[in-house]
Order: sequence, then structure tokens, then C-alpha cells
Amino acid sequence: MEKVFYSIRTGKNKNTNGFQLKEILVLFERLYAELISDGYFSENFGFHCVDQGFIAGNIKDVSFDIFVKLRKDGLWPIHNKCQFYVEDDLFDMIEYLFTTVSKPIHGYMHSWDDCGMHWETFNKSDGESYFRTRINALLNLYVNKFELSQDGEVLSKPDEGFETIFQADIPTFDKRVNKLISAAISKFRRHGASLDDRRHAVTDLAGVLENLRPKMKATLTKADERDLFDIANNFGIRHHNDKQKTGYDQALWLSWMFYFYLSTIHVVLRKLEKI
Repeated sequence: MEKVFYSIRTGKNKNTNGFQLKEILVLFERLYAELISDGYFSENFGFHCVDQGFIAGNIKDVSFDIFVKLRKDGLWPIHNKCQFYVEDDLFDMIEYLFTTVSKPIHGYMHSWDDCGMHWETFNKSDGESYFRTRINALLNLYVNKFELSQDGEVLSKPDEGFETIFQADIPTFDKRVNKLISAAISKFRRHGASLDDRRHAVTDLAGVLENLRPKMKATLTKADERDLFDIANNFGIRHHNDKQKTGYDQALWLSWMFYFYLSTIHVVLRKLEKI
């Protein structure tokens, strides 16, 4: 476990809760410069040689590639543009870099004038893993809590105490159920997810439980089953009419309902496994 130093541990450090975006952008630029120096983007972005000049990588025009894929201009080169990023720009670039990073494996040292390594072979998955580790360490310093997923998506971090539920395997071989649950999780945690996005994620989980309902009779009492669906049906989640209860803090309520339904799905599926 990483050591937490005195002023942070005691809450006396002004940055105990994390840095603002301005500071994170400075750290992001420095991290990117380190990864460039270590060859993690040589395969796709190319590199400079004292004898041959610039040696192009797989992506001949990085600025054009970013413009087409992110539908934004003015993000490249990072060392000139990074200071002007808004949060969306930073997360877009993190996701883009995830798609272009690769770990250098073999090459040769060009010692003339301290030119450095000329890498020739690379490993994509190892590069992604290392990049994700370094970026998540950086994002952990941000006052707004996000993380880069294994699939290369920037997602909101789980509420404290619920981290393991996103790491746990979904206990079913039903690919359709698996896909629905994964899509709901992604929808709920996606950066910039609105209340409506989160409501739809809860609705999707309620739909999974609805599909499991015939089998649930063997795992829940009638009263428990009724209460479970009463939440979704009478609190402005799935059905909308004058009788719906809507006078509640939606952000808090939707978060609670999401974790409640996701936990219930895990419990029900695990109990069904044993039948």
C-alpha cells in the first residue's frame, strides 16, 4: 500500500482531496513526455533521429488522425495545446492515447550524438496495461474521481465501498444477460453521464431482473419480489404517470437504486447457480 504522508493523512494539505484540472494538465503533459522518451508511442507516432531526421510511425499525420477520430481540432501537439484543454479534451486524449500506445520490446541503441534507442518491435497489450496503470495513478490525484477502464474508457470511479462489485465476474453463461449488465454499468459510469443516462441504466438493470423474474421465485419470497419491482415501477424509473413518486434527490436515489439492483442481480444469479 502506498504511504500517505503527514499533511495529507491529517487533512492539513490544501490538496488532500486532489488537484484541480489546471494542475492535472501539467502532470499529464509531463507523463506523456516521459512515455514518449521511453518509446511507448514510437510505433505509431514515430521518432526523431539525429542522422535521419523524423522517422514516421504507423500514423503518418497524428493531428489529422485526432481531428477525424475525436472530431476536434487544436488538441495536437500535446506539449503546445495541453494547457488549453477542458476536461472533455483531456479524457478524449487519454482514450486516444490508449488506442495508440505500445510497449517497446526490441531495438538497437543509436549512440551517435546520444540519439537513443531505435525501437523495432512492440507489444500492444503490455503498452495498454502500463499506460492504464500510469494514467490511473494520475487520475487518482484529480479532485473529480475517474479511472481508465481495461477497455480504454474513462469512467467515473465507483462510490467508496462498491469497488468490488465492478470487479466481480457476472455469474452467468447467458451472453445476453452479460451484455445487458455490462452496457448498463458502462452507461451509468460513463464520463458526463446525465441523470437521464443513469435513469436508463437503472431501467436496464430492472429489465434484467424482469427477465430473471420467473426463476427468482425459487430464491425470493413473494413479498421481497413485490418490493423489488415496486421501486422501479412506482418511483419514476420505468413507468410515468400521476401516481409516480418523484419528489426525491434524483442523483442520490438513482445511485442507490443502481447499486441495489446490481447487487441483487449478483445475489440472484449466484443463488440460481446452486439450484
